[in-house]
Amino acid sequence: MSTKINLHVVGDSISIHYGPYLKTMVEPVFMYSRKEGKYGNLDRPEGANGGDSRMVLRYLKEIQQKYDVLLINCGLHDIKRNLPEKEYQVPPEVYENNLNLIVSESERIAHHLIWIKTTPVEDLRHNSISTQFYRYEADVALYNSIADKVMDKGADIIIDLHGLTKTLGDDVYCDHVHFKEHVRQIQAAYIAGHLMSFARNYM
Repeated sequence: MSTKINLHVVGDSISIHYGPYLKTMVEPVFMYSRKEGKYGNLDRPEGANGGDSRMVLRYLKEIQQKYDVLLINCGLHDIKRNLPEKEYQVPPEVYENNLNLIVSESERIAHHLIWIKTTPVEDLRHNSISTQFYRYEADVALYNSIADKVMDKGADIIIDLHGLTKTLGDDVYCDHVHFKEHVRQIQAAYIAGHLMSFARNYM
């Protein structure tokens, strides 16, 4: 392949962590870029951290550049439940609407959209460490099912990073929701495999 495929990544802190490994793995085929900017507290998304679906949609609306492939995820911030009310940061029906709008914006920006499913949450671990909001695996499942419905039609492929991560055992987290280095490398390799296959079959 003489010209590299222009790939742009928009995702939360999980994608920030596996990103350097992914960039190296796909470098022979893809020109890798991602949403940029400084980020501090990963629970309060800014800069490179794509945040929830509202933030992703707002970012996409600002993009004027064209890409070959957009690699997108959002969900972990959408499912946050505030305390003490435990209301969603982004309710399910709003999340679904945002994803439909994300698909529309992606069609303007890129030739192809690839969606990554939201990674697992361990309820007891997360909610014993996080003091400002809760997350639940049942909500991950709900929001992934919403994304499946939208992206089955709207995306070229869906990468099941949730399913992959669930197979890696219990000793995977470095804090309440982020993953240890070896897990980040496995996640990157899994995504890279899908991207390389996509490049061979569709580009």
